[in-house]
Amino acid sequence: MDTIHIIILAFFAFFFLRPLIFGSASPIPETSGHVYKVTKAEELDALLSSTSSVVVDFYADWCPPCRAIAPVFSKLADKHASEGRLAFAKVNVDDVKNVAGRYSVSAMPTFVFFRDGVPGGVAVDGIQGRQSVSRTGDGLVDRILGADRVALEAAVQALAGKGEAAAGSKESSGGGKAE
Repeated sequence: MDTIHIIILAFFAFFFLRPLIFGSASPIPETSGHVYKVTKAEELDALLSSTSSVVVDFYADWCPPCRAIAPVFSKLADKHASEGRLAFAKVNVDDVKNVAGRYSVSAMPTFVFFRDGVPGGVAVDGIQGRQSVSRTGDGLVDRILGADRVALEAAVQALAGKGEAAAGSKESSGGGKAE
């Protein structure tokens, strides 16, 4: 084969095999209207100050596990999001590097749980011993590293249950909305 054929073959191989080898870098589509796409630090700060519990998905478009868990995160948001109580947000670590750095995110995906505006732990039953789960000193789940569907679902369920229990106790004690 002469040199020109090798160059042409290499050119086509690069453009056709690159997506298969390196994955797609196209944006991960968001299918839920209940997930905030954070594009700057101020947006996340506003959400954290207006919502008692927030689950943040730190992701990258080039990350295959991020693509795999994205529909699960969207379904959890559709099922459990509650204005002022529980919100879901996504932060692209390549686009909003300062936010990823602020919370020491170095692996994707990483799910961080916020309580009252700061990273905080969640009491979650049934996920002991999972390598993807990071815990606080007192045993609460504060982040999940990787696309661990079971751990993510359990942590969100625990957060949603606590929010519903707190809302129910306020209403039963007369602290609910006035009608």
